[in-house]
Amino acid sequence: MSDLSDIEAAAQRIAPYVVRTPTVPSPGLGELLGVPVTAKLELLQRTGSFKPRGATNKLLTLDRAARDAGVVAVSGGNHAVAVAVMARVLGVKATVVMPRGAPRQAAETARAADATVRLTDDMDGAFALMNQLRDEGMTLLHPFDDPTVLAGQGTVGLEMAQDAGELTDVLVSVGGGALLAGVATAVRALRPGVRIWGVETEGAQAMSEALAVGHPTPVRLSSLVSTLSAPAVSELTFRRVRDLVEEVLVVSDAEAVRGTLDLAHHAKVWAEPAAGCLLPAARRVRDRVGPGAHLGLVVCGGNVSLDDVTAWADRLL
Repeated sequence: MSDLSDIEAAAQRIAPYVVRTPTVPSPGLGELLGVPVTAKLELLQRTGSFKPRGATNKLLTLDRAARDAGVVAVSGGNHAVAVAVMARVLGVKATVVMPRGAPRQAAETARAADATVRLTDDMDGAFALMNQLRDEGMTLLHPFDDPTVLAGQGTVGLEMAQDAGELTDVLVSVGGGALLAGVATAVRALRPGVRIWGVETEGAQAMSEALAVGHPTPVRLSSLVSTLSAPAVSELTFRRVRDLVEEVLVVSDAEAVRGTLDLAHHAKVWAEPAAGCLLPAARRVRDRVGPGAHLGLVVCGGNVSLDDVTAWADRLL
């Protein structure tokens, strides 16, 4: 289990390769929500999401044999791009496995970074192929079931705790849970009074289902938000979220798409629905906490096309 010292070590290790993204007040979101809002702009990170943090931390800790075997990763989009790009930077051969429903741009970017891209019919098939390639000798770079990856993602929370002003509550999107678990570990260690909330979309609620039954459990995936669509969380991320997170809130795909449009209009940032889902959840947290709330939002990524958002908005809104 990664602790604050692991996250601090990861921050030093990956500093030459990643961006210390801005942590800034958002007057526009403050007006929209009626309470002060601070945004951590991970969509300005290398490759457009927070994912290079964990991928780079893992790649830098591999021994020669593991590097020479090449790495394999599974992803709904962002982790694949991060692994492909950072593996090329560090001279490691990468194979990334994605479902065909993942954003086309992600596969194109991974190929442009010289990674081998393998496509499957769905996310369950992608995880199965990843495990097969691992069993055949490749080095696994798991998107969330790895304490080294979790520590890398936790550097988001470390920077936020160091750079933000007053905060009462921090909201973080949940896929497999490494970002939420890492942010919760760092923020709660440095600012013990701050509450941490996770946010999922319906049809990708692996963490909230795990919390409901007391252990990780497979879920049926149907959300359009592919970057949050893990078929199950891991024991590693589940235990950390169970111990440190206030609650995991679930919103609809339509609310997530509306949140993407609200972020563009009010915060002037182009975010993917995996970040847009924070806005409807933030309203719920504000209503529970009251007018004294000061919300922190981890805007996790911006890898979505205008055509995709327009199509989703026409269909859902």
